[in-house]
Amino acid sequence: MSEKRFQPIASPTPDNTLSVYIHVPFCARKCRYCSFYSIPYNPDAADAWSRAVLRELDLYTLQPPIQTLYIGGGSPSVLSVSQIEFLLSRLLEKTGRPTEEFTVEINPAQTDAAFFTVLKTYGVNRLSIGAQSFHPEELSFLGRLHQPEDIFHTVKTARQCGFENIGLDLIFAVPGSSLKTWKQSVRKAIALDIPHLSAYSLTYESDTPLFRDLKDEKIAPVDEDTDRQMYEAAIDILESAGLEPYEISNFARAGFACRHNLRYWDNRPWLGLGPSAASWFRGQRTRNIADLERYIESIRKNQWAFDEVQVPSALEIACETAVLNLRKSAGVNRQQFISQTGFDPMELFAEPIRHYAALGLLEYTAECVRLARPAWAVADSILCDFADV
Repeated sequence: MSEKRFQPIASPTPDNTLSVYIHVPFCARKCRYCSFYSIPYNPDAADAWSRAVLRELDLYTLQPPIQTLYIGGGSPSVLSVSQIEFLLSRLLEKTGRPTEEFTVEINPAQTDAAFFTVLKTYGVNRLSIGAQSFHPEELSFLGRLHQPEDIFHTVKTARQCGFENIGLDLIFAVPGSSLKTWKQSVRKAIALDIPHLSAYSLTYESDTPLFRDLKDEKIAPVDEDTDRQMYEAAIDILESAGLEPYEISNFARAGFACRHNLRYWDNRPWLGLGPSAASWFRGQRTRNIADLERYIESIRKNQWAFDEVQVPSALEIACETAVLNLRKSAGVNRQQFISQTGFDPMELFAEPIRHYAALGLLEYTAECVRLARPAWAVADSILCDFADV
């Protein structure tokens, strides 16, 4: 496509609100488990990337303001202070300040007060910190560059610069870890009095060093029973500390759920900018090419950088929406689902609802359907039956 404007189809899910995600494709060093597109940080490449991202945004000719803005990666905090200031200042000229939430991902030991001050100046009001573990040996295994003490220092500095809405990411089921070490990490996160925590089981994505080591039998994964015990322990510990599960892997105090990610799980539209970024916008799902040089070249020509374009049917959208909604503790709201997709979920998914309710894995009323807590640890196997009806 070479047209200046985005040419949408008639969307079966009209929505006048919008979120924007920006992918920073740079890291100081790629983690062993990471399958996201990233390359080593280079100042000149980062300058060219930021100009291309802003130009890509212009292709969409949006009307500000947007609802949420999220800058992730990769590692946004690998950018220099001047680079992040350039990006944020130009970005807000085009989007306006987000009306709901503005998040930037941060890696411990990569930021200082000057970096946080720039974020605060340009309206960032939420930080997502990639802690992953509070045990040095686990951080080393994962290929992380920071130490546990860097997590504490980063949170302290962020608070001193005025940030209160802070989330931490943790990974469980790391080879060599135990239920005891995992509980310790969760409790250390709680001791920081953070209002949001994400807990993810380690996954072995293809084309990662971790996957190759697993395939070559150099490492052994944590067994399924321990994996599940770790997840259940996280729920219990976090709930007792006032962080309620609002999505299968995400916990927050009241008012601190990530609004940007909730829009994903509600299947609301978003734009993804940058190499490899995906979008769901005006009836089309697109993904940009995962190659920085080719991405920049396409954008310089005022051409889209898509290497994938899909136009899902109304039924496919309904199934996608159900799968995403069921990840939330609130589940599928019947009236919202009907308004958004045109389908009644109680009729469309009558068979899997009856089946899993009989097993005690689903709960439903006349107004909503949601996963019961025993289903959270095995959600993926259940959601498959809602993905294709």
